[in-house]
Amino acid sequence: MTQQVESMAAGEAGFFAQLAMMRRAFMASPLRNVILLLAFGIFAVILATAVGQVVLNRWYRPFYDSLERRDLQAFFHQLIIFAEIAGVVLVLNVAQTWLNQMLRLKLREGLTSDLITEWMRPKRAFRLANAGAIGVNPDQRLHEDARHLTELTTDLGVGLLQATILLASFVGVLWSLSSGFIFHAWGREFAIPGYMVWAAVLYAGIASSLSWLVGRPLIRLNGDRYAREAELRFSLMYVNEHIDSISLAGGETDEKRRLHLDLGSVLLASRRILTALVRLNWVTAGYGWITVVAPIVIASPIYFAGDLSFGGLMMAAAAFTQVHASLRWFVDNIGGIADWRATLLRVATFRAAMLAVDELHDVEKRLVYTEAEDGRMVLEQVEVASPEGCARFSIPQVEIRPGDRVLITGDPGAGKTLLFRAIAGLWPWGSGRIGLPAGEPVTFIPGTPYLPHGTLREVLSYPQDAAAFADARLAEVLAAVGLQRLSRQLDRNARWERDLNDEEQRLIAFARLALHKPRWVVIDEALDALRGETRGRVYAMLEKDLAEAAILNIGRAQPGSTFFSRVLHLTIDPGGQTLRPVRLDATAKTPANEAEALHSIRKKIAAKAQ
Repeated sequence: MTQQVESMAAGEAGFFAQLAMMRRAFMASPLRNVILLLAFGIFAVILATAVGQVVLNRWYRPFYDSLERRDLQAFFHQLIIFAEIAGVVLVLNVAQTWLNQMLRLKLREGLTSDLITEWMRPKRAFRLANAGAIGVNPDQRLHEDARHLTELTTDLGVGLLQATILLASFVGVLWSLSSGFIFHAWGREFAIPGYMVWAAVLYAGIASSLSWLVGRPLIRLNGDRYAREAELRFSLMYVNEHIDSISLAGGETDEKRRLHLDLGSVLLASRRILTALVRLNWVTAGYGWITVVAPIVIASPIYFAGDLSFGGLMMAAAAFTQVHASLRWFVDNIGGIADWRATLLRVATFRAAMLAVDELHDVEKRLVYTEAEDGRMVLEQVEVASPEGCARFSIPQVEIRPGDRVLITGDPGAGKTLLFRAIAGLWPWGSGRIGLPAGEPVTFIPGTPYLPHGTLREVLSYPQDAAAFADARLAEVLAAVGLQRLSRQLDRNARWERDLNDEEQRLIAFARLALHKPRWVVIDEALDALRGETRGRVYAMLEKDLAEAAILNIGRAQPGSTFFSRVLHLTIDPGGQTLRPVRLDATAKTPANEAEALHSIRKKIAAKAQ
């Protein structure tokens, strides 16, 4: 519960709360030790590389001095030393690249696995999808945002570590080089201890401040672009999934217009980023050109005064460049930092919303779920709250036992699908008690069945292991629902939701029932779509293979049907308990009119946490 309190605050408390939540997720990850080991390896390699860079910097003085003296023997000797230093640093660079890529891979594995685990908590994905903008396009956050965040985190983290180690290594070198600098002005001499160090700090500080001032809007602009990219991606996928219906309706022109609108919003967001990057480039590129001559100009007074040799000048310039490069890491990476901040915001608020969504309606009355004794299902004083009113039965208590055949019907808008979701625990808002059979799972058949990607064998066996069922049994259940033609395609991998029509998809769901033989079945209007001989074949299969099972069908009454022995009526009471949906937007904050409700939720959760 404490974790939920923290997660709900993370979306609003800002950057450090988001970092804290992500850190806790990392510490709980099974890949934590592997990631830490890779990070330690990178640290060791960067440290060794920094030592090599210091040694290379010291090499500059004798090398350039040999050029100044025109000493050919010393010149070739220094080239040999350079080859040895460069060879070692090259090996370290290759090792760093491998460790960097492995760290990216493991970070992505850990983050994406964590997000998928939280998303696939029982009933959470459904509630998140109904929680407003934060639940739209979760695939974008789970896939693209998670990948982008881990790559940016690795690149920026390694770059910052490298800059810090190089800064620590070369500040001492630059300080010692500039400690003896004597300035001559107006006939007087004076010294500034560590003159070039202070010059580098001042130079990089000005550049960093200007870069942050100009580049900060990129955080908001990048976040906006990612949201619009997700909308375009969803629109393209949606059109592709429904291309048959679109083509039959001749709706290509209208869909093209919608896609162009989404594309236009992406391009608009991209143009805004382009404008911001151009402004930022004026600062970073301008300082880049100045940096070409800045170290020489800064050290030139001492060189022209004769207090510094040419080799010493080049050594001081190289050390200044290293210190300045470390200090201006922020300047060079301001665009990446803004991008990382925007991506962190999207991923962290998505994770926070997943942890908080279970409590969104905690201020509302809830149905009580219990285990019913004696192998029964009990619906006692059940009222299901909805925005339109309260759905209830015409009788106060309903008991269902194994072997019962019960039809629940009602007028359109009576809340039949909400009742189906309430029994399944997806819609817990209302009042009364739902007693599910103790120790026995209930199978739910929605109006539109889910067919996972894979072989037909896996589709039929879902969610159980396909290896648990023999080919003969799979062929038998297919024949029982009239799909015997598919028995030769058990190992064909296909998009079955596209290869089969709506009726055939529903028949696959009923074939699963014959295969799994559950004792409790709740159906939401799936039988209503079947006609004539097909429906009769399914009824016959249910009588044969699920003779002892309780079957609760929520749908329309079928004239002449004798399959159901009991009929219950569901009605809607507009004056009864209603439910005002609470929404989370894309940044895990709520609209102003929901603020009071969420404040009450947080107080209640905090009290439980204590």
